[in-house]
Amino acid sequence: MIYTVTMNPALDYVLRLDALAPGQTNRAAQTDIQYGGKGINVSNVLKNLGVPSVALGFRAGFTGEELARGLEQMGLKSDLIPLPAGRTRINVKLKAGSAETEINAPGPEIPAESLSALQEKLDRLGPGDYLVLAGSLPASLPQDTYGCLLARLTGRGVECVVDATGQSLLSALPYRPFLIKPNRKELEELCGREAGSDERLEGCARELQDRGARNVLVSLSGDGSMLLDETGAVHRLYAPKGQVVNSVGAGDSMTAGFLAGWLARRDYHYAHRLGAAAGAATAFSLGLASRADIEKVLAQIEAMERSHL
Repeated sequence: MIYTVTMNPALDYVLRLDALAPGQTNRAAQTDIQYGGKGINVSNVLKNLGVPSVALGFRAGFTGEELARGLEQMGLKSDLIPLPAGRTRINVKLKAGSAETEINAPGPEIPAESLSALQEKLDRLGPGDYLVLAGSLPASLPQDTYGCLLARLTGRGVECVVDATGQSLLSALPYRPFLIKPNRKELEELCGREAGSDERLEGCARELQDRGARNVLVSLSGDGSMLLDETGAVHRLYAPKGQVVNSVGAGDSMTAGFLAGWLARRDYHYAHRLGAAAGAATAFSLGLASRADIEKVLAQIEAMERSHL
């Protein structure tokens, strides 16, 4: 079973406008509430691909109740720990024309006893299970929290995926996560230098592999993606053609697609293709991509590969 953890989930209030005029009254042409957080997004796209998962994390207050209700309505299995105080955050996503503006709120405080309750749930995982740790940590948690969770699972046969930034990610590397998924900017920050060429990208990815990551999947937006797998092989895919209308959840979709592809065939090249297709399909959609959307982009990627043989 795949378990995703979202430490700081949110209700995303999405407003679509023709144009945004700062300092003036703006009227949205369309609004939507999405049940967000990186781990939840991964679970959602896995569901769309027919792969079951359980969304773990925390909920607080009336917004947390709405989050749990919304996930159930979407058909996602979740086991969110209620917090004693605060409320699940509400983020505002403004989409005006091709521009996107995000206002992300702080999350509720997670007390030690609530984190212990999550650890107890993770203690039940064993061989054959996958754990996805994705997204930012609330200010109340130390930056090495992901590393501490992975340390606790060492030797249990659990395959771990970490999609985080900075120290949150670095703290997890000594525990040899199955997969990490930085984007170009995050990779450059981790390596302390620019990675403009494929050679530099590969060099930075190998540095993270040397520090413990088994597979490094780098999302490159309009430039496609690169996978350095645990055998040392480099897989490079260029972006499929399509109109980008949404960047929210594209990276999470790539993670979900990669996991779904790996579980289906245990082949890194195929997993990379399906991950790239899922990420691009979400970028081409108003929300998270459907299975039909992903399969359509996957066919395009496979046709591009055949044309270069």
